[in-house]
Amino acid sequence: MKKNLAILALTSLFFASCSNDDDAEGTIPAEPTPVTYTSGSADFSNYVSVGNSLTAGYSDSALFIDGQVASYPNMLASNFKLVGGGEFNIPFMADNLGGATLGGTEILGNRLFLDFSKVLEDGDKPSPEPVDGTGTTEISTILSGSFNNMGVPGAKSYHLLVPGYGNVGGVLLGLANPYFVRFASSPGASVLGDAVSQNPTFFSLWIGNNDILGYATSGGDGVNQLGNPVWSTYGSNDITDPTAFAGIYSTLLQELTAGGAKGVVANLPDVTTIPYFTTVPHNPVPLNEATATLLNGAYAQYNGGLAQLQLGGAITSEELAARTISFAAGATNAVVLIDESLTDLTSFNPALVNMRQATADDLIVLTARSFIGSLADPSNPTSINGVAIPLADKWVLTPDEQDEIAVATTAFNQTISDLATQFDLAFVDANTYLTKIATEGQPLSDGSTVTATYGTGGGFSLDGVHPSPRGYALLSLLFIDAINTKYGSDLPGVNPLEYKGLYIN
Repeated sequence: MKKNLAILALTSLFFASCSNDDDAEGTIPAEPTPVTYTSGSADFSNYVSVGNSLTAGYSDSALFIDGQVASYPNMLASNFKLVGGGEFNIPFMADNLGGATLGGTEILGNRLFLDFSKVLEDGDKPSPEPVDGTGTTEISTILSGSFNNMGVPGAKSYHLLVPGYGNVGGVLLGLANPYFVRFASSPGASVLGDAVSQNPTFFSLWIGNNDILGYATSGGDGVNQLGNPVWSTYGSNDITDPTAFAGIYSTLLQELTAGGAKGVVANLPDVTTIPYFTTVPHNPVPLNEATATLLNGAYAQYNGGLAQLQLGGAITSEELAARTISFAAGATNAVVLIDESLTDLTSFNPALVNMRQATADDLIVLTARSFIGSLADPSNPTSINGVAIPLADKWVLTPDEQDEIAVATTAFNQTISDLATQFDLAFVDANTYLTKIATEGQPLSDGSTVTATYGTGGGFSLDGVHPSPRGYALLSLLFIDAINTKYGSDLPGVNPLEYKGLYIN
């Protein structure tokens, strides 16, 4: 693909040069030879994309028209049209706010944006806030027709199989998905059923992110269901059992390929590399000398109790060191947090809860940045969250929780890779690529580099989880490359510089 783009660029320069010479001599410039693209062994005439928010074009904590237009499947469809691809119908939201109502009551909030016109104290950068206005998307207003983009924000792998996932009566009960409600073919339909009923000739499948992501973004405040394949018993923040995931994923591919369709699948990124977990430092607490002294005095009894129990053999010297809390004057004090993996000492003393200070190995979730430093009790100026009051489990992803995520991600990705081979499908290694964005960045032709730096890197939106339009464009190139390689097609891709790295308003 890059070779084709380079040839096009040189061709354009050549004809521009010839045009100048011919104009000077009064001759008519030659017409450039049109570029012909090929589909290879794939049939792109009826493309259906299946997945979750990443497929739908979700960005900045919402789904809205501009984001849907900038979805990677829509970019793929624009390429497919060059080689006989058909229309790509999208279940558009009603506006660019992203918010939605059910029976007139707001159930989905507006997208985030940065208002740079606001001058904050101490030169701080502006914080994301919802766009003003009331979203005009009413969930109970059902769209007519079939839709090629079957991306459903919030869907886990097993949700794609569930009849009634688009039943409006189940939304408030947590049994149905408000996004799918709008375009399900019937209240009893399933996402997979509606996708297959369209008889796709080509499909993309990117699913499984939410089977891990909910656990991660809740700071591990869920259950790792390893060993429990009965997904109907899972909670919203649980990690799906790898055996269950393998069975579900196999079923999805069996159904999608039953009619002879070819397709492309993508594996799952390491969620711990995204801005949601890499933006808030573990040590963001500034303290003066007097406050540090006050806090050390307040934690002296806790530290002393730990030391006594270590001498008695209740905990090791290593755990004592990890749990001892100490502050110093300066701007880099670590937050205090609850860690469920620590030895429970409350039977000895109820005050000796599982507290410790964070280390660089802990990942503080993005939403904690507005919580750390706030007051648990507005009438008590010393009740500072993250300092005097430890952060609850939901604000921090500890190393043990990260290990659980890593095990699940590895297992899921092995399944996806194996089944891609078994079903003879194109395979996208999104995991390796998004890790590269986080660690190295992706250089672009204008000399800029797309990174995973929150707010300014250009790769991710303001929710810290979903790509920006430019991030989606880069992912679409990854999909195009995989498709070209597998099926011998010659699709040109898109230019990432034509897509925004950040919505400003």
